[in-house]
Amino acid sequence: MSFKKLLFNQVSEDDMARASLDFLMFMRLRRSVREFSNRDIPIEVIKNIVSTAASAPSGANKEPWHFTIVRDPVVKRKIRTGAETEEKAFYTHKAPVNWLKDLNKFGTNWHKEFLEVAPYLIIVFKQIYDLKNGEKYKNYYVNESVGIATGILLTAIHRAGLVALTHTPSPMGFLEKICKRPPNERAFLLIPVGYPADNAMVPDIQKKYISDYCEII
Repeated sequence: MSFKKLLFNQVSEDDMARASLDFLMFMRLRRSVREFSNRDIPIEVIKNIVSTAASAPSGANKEPWHFTIVRDPVVKRKIRTGAETEEKAFYTHKAPVNWLKDLNKFGTNWHKEFLEVAPYLIIVFKQIYDLKNGEKYKNYYVNESVGIATGILLTAIHRAGLVALTHTPSPMGFLEKICKRPPNERAFLLIPVGYPADNAMVPDIQKKYISDYCEII
């Protein structure tokens, strides 16, 4: 493997502090949204968002991810049907009581209209092993790599002026079938993307303080 010189733009400490605070305040405005507008979005915006996610680091640079962008109403309908089937089972008899109690304050249920209303669904798949010409090759730190890429994806969605929801119907095998993915891939997250609906509401929650989740030693 060849190497090349790192392109690095150094900034002053004052600019660094200002930029880090500006970004913190910007990201604090990000919210998960369940009420979407059906207003269309240029496909180039969505492709740029996915390309940004794919800039993430990964174990041995294996890039063990695949992103399926869904905008076909027929496919979105199939995905909603599959998700609601799993979610209804979850809410009616699969979920532990404590889990349902924690979810109750958010007003969630098994109805997932947003899967058809949002103009795009981005489905993140993880590649549990690499598959080339019928041969299997090991991937490394797959969950960590795909998790980092998904975090960047959500940040890019917010930066583009859009909203999203990290939806995790369980199990998610129906997504692999609907999207006709190969046997080395497993659905990781289902993310509706779009503009918020007019007068969209979100839970009034508070994030932890830095002293609750960080220490300096």
